Amino acid sequence: MKFLLIFLFPLALAGQGLTPLQVAELRLVTSVSISPDASFLAYTLAIPANPLTENRPSTTHLFVLNPATGASQPLVTDASVSAVSIRPRTQTITFLSRRPGDAGSSLYEIPATGGTPKKLHSHETSILSYSWASDGAHIAYIANEPSTRPASDLPYQPELFEEYIPNRKAFLQNVNMAGHTPHKLDIPGSVHNIAWTADLTSLALSVAPTPNVDDQYMAQAIYIVSHATKSVTDTIQHAGKLAGFAFSPDGRSIAIHGAFDLNDPTDARLKVAPVRNQAVGTTLLPEFEGEFAAFNWHSNQEIRFIASEGTQTSFGGIRPDGSRMARILPTTGPIFTSFSASTNGTVAFVASTPSHPAEVYIKTPRDQAARRLTDSNPWLKDVTLAKQEVITYTSRDGLALQGVLFRPVGEQAGTTYPLITVVHGGPEAHYSNGWLTGYNAPGHVAAAKGYAVFYPNYRGSTGRGIPFTYLSQGDLGGKEFDDVVDGVDHLISIGLVDSARVGVTGGSYGGYATAWMSTFYSHRFAAGVMSVGISNNISKWGTSDIPEELFHVHSRKRIWDYWEDNLKRSPIYYVDRAQTPLLILHGKEDTRVHPGQSLELFRHIKVRKPNVPLRLVLYPGEGHGNRNSTARYDYHLRMMEWFDTYLAE
Repeated sequence: MKFLLIFLFPLALAGQGLTPLQVAELRLVTSVSISPDASFLAYTLAIPANPLTENRPSTTHLFVLNPATGASQPLVTDASVSAVSIRPRTQTITFLSRRPGDAGSSLYEIPATGGTPKKLHSHETSILSYSWASDGAHIAYIANEPSTRPASDLPYQPELFEEYIPNRKAFLQNVNMAGHTPHKLDIPGSVHNIAWTADLTSLALSVAPTPNVDDQYMAQAIYIVSHATKSVTDTIQHAGKLAGFAFSPDGRSIAIHGAFDLNDPTDARLKVAPVRNQAVGTTLLPEFEGEFAAFNWHSNQEIRFIASEGTQTSFGGIRPDGSRMARILPTTGPIFTSFSASTNGTVAFVASTPSHPAEVYIKTPRDQAARRLTDSNPWLKDVTLAKQEVITYTSRDGLALQGVLFRPVGEQAGTTYPLITVVHGGPEAHYSNGWLTGYNAPGHVAAAKGYAVFYPNYRGSTGRGIPFTYLSQGDLGGKEFDDVVDGVDHLISIGLVDSARVGVTGGSYGGYATAWMSTFYSHRFAAGVMSVGISNNISKWGTSDIPEELFHVHSRKRIWDYWEDNLKRSPIYYVDRAQTPLLILHGKEDTRVHPGQSLELFRHIKVRKPNVPLRLVLYPGEGHGNRNSTARYDYHLRMMEWFDTYLAE
């Protein structure tokens, strides 16, 4: 297989569909912060490298925007930035960056009017995250401990697996005091989140017992620490995954963005707990048929939120006792992913739609809907995009399901088309009806070439409430993957899809699904592209960095109690059925799903079914998904060429 690698600047010709190279050039807004008086907002834009000349991750640049005029100007473009914030009581923007002379990421600030970034604080290791106190002088920040690995006199040093991984520690610093030594908060374990009370008297920290990924996922505890004494004063009980937390303005309550319980696969519920009595807290609207994607306190009496509801999102408010939930923006607009609110009621959002990736939106108190402010890819207006719509269908056991469908560009009535089915990972994830085209998601690119593209939200997906998310637990590869096939059958039954030309792709758990469809359901699928996927549930458990997460929120059974069942839920068990041409892609440094999973499936098919078209592609330097520009572009080209080869008439 050969690729024609000719660089074209992504200016589209009228009527042209989206191309892989244009996907590689897409710029995405990644964050937004609005000033308290709504006079300006800061946003970050991910700018990919040219995949034909540089194999590196995107750089993230900082921009400032005037909401009144819509005028935008770059502030920092000579280095990548992260963790952008508005410094309290100032008109400056702060961010983390590793600039010339820095040993690691340091804290910088720059006036909103522009200028040269000024370093506020650095640490002996990189600053990983920080939180401003309301006085605009104190910060709490998190940084790794220095390495404690002993030196060796030998010219070669082996790796000691899962040893000498540094803990993440919390520090307090007054950046207005030159020469001030940071205070280290001496709490055992590894710190992941930190937040201040408005009056600066206390902080909340979430701490895992070890720096291992599994403990970060499943075992963070929340501690309240006195700013004055630097000691723990209270503990907030929490079980399961944790995304973050924030104090109410009066400091009496804390809202927790995390799991419903230890077995909840998501960190998307809202709980409110009193700070002083170590209570578990009250889950807000456990019956809500959606999930809370982001939140902040609007007042002591209201929490504002973004909610995912099926394939859509909404923006609204709810009281801390769970009452009076109201949608300020309904589920008919763009797909919101994050927001930042000013004191006058103006809210800035990061949001996408089916016709463009993430951009900055704004809603003032006078607006009835959110308005788009940025246009980071103006050339997209000249690209012919597919019709994208939400579909509903019923599983074989009667469960109502949803998915997002890209219809083929130039579709003609009475014609059937090849289908690419894109299965999401997790399975604690879901597809919203926003921008769904990327290096590993063919979307508009495939639709422009005459494919239908289907993104199913099978049982166990998020965005439809707690009971729905639990439906796939204890049934690995079972009804959840039957739901995917049932969606394909629906598209065949309505006359859109040619049953002989159905393909499947996905990464991680979606890679597991692809392997399953290419073995267990191989008679139904004419091509598969599997990425960082699971092929053997037994060896996967022993080589992954999240075995406890797998137990608590997926299998719900200890693997050593169900050896045979785990084997029978593994694609390698059904290789005797394999007839699907399969392209396997994997990052060589993947610790979540070890590349051995791809090697096992490759070897089983290669030896036992030598006539099945098969290729394994390993990406050096990549982990659980590709980060670098050329590796992403190469992936997309290989994926589309595989489908063009085996699904074309």
